[in-house]
Amino acid sequence: MMNTTRLASSTSSTAGEAPKVTDWRKEEKHHKHMEQLAQLGAVAAEAYAVHEKHKAKKDPDHAHSHKIKEGVVAAAADIGSAGFAFHEHHEKKDAKKHRRHGHHH
Repeated sequence: MMNTTRLASSTSSTAGEAPKVTDWRKEEKHHKHMEQLAQLGAVAAEAYAVHEKHKAKKDPDHAHSHKIKEGVVAAAADIGSAGFAFHEHHEKKDAKKHRRHGHHH
């Protein structure tokens, strides 16, 4: 025997759902944490670039390889992590603005 109540409730919930209310405080906190993770990623990449620079000085036979790694990591830190941190910073500001002004979308 098929459970019709379960079937009916699962199909009716998709047709007439209430609009989703955003918790702006949680949204702001989430973007703050993501911004901090992005900054941490940038710091880690820069630390690795300094490590490769040190290796280039210590290992003259493979200095060219270490300098290439240093440049790639430094560029990735500038573009990737710093860009993401910038993006999350603005998302956090938007969430804060929505929270303060009571926008419920």
